[in-house]
Amino acid sequence: MPNYSAELDAVLRALADPTRRMVVERLAKSPAVVSDLLGLVAMTLPSLLQHLRILEDAGVITSSKQGRVRTVSLRPGALDVVRVWLGEQRTPAERQADRLGNHLTRITDKETSQ
Repeated sequence: MPNYSAELDAVLRALADPTRRMVVERLAKSPAVVSDLLGLVAMTLPSLLQHLRILEDAGVITSSKQGRVRTVSLRPGALDVVRVWLGEQRTPAERQADRLGNHLTRITDKETSQ
């Protein structure tokens, strides 16, 4: 098992909740103020802050506070550990199909350019 297991577990645990996934989807577009995020979900501010804390503890988001305004943003590369793990789970047949597709594309491109 790779040494990133604890990080992967934390990220997957954080993303297991639909509310947190909705927050991540929103933050993928741009950073947001907590009050704006509150408008997306039907819950109290303390409940939302708890969800944000879980995402931050997992390393998925970062937050900064300026005065009374807290801004949250998606941490660049935070989901890479999931992408890598999923890539490792691909079956040999999927990899072979990908290679076959690439090969056929190259052949078609050669025939078209001649």
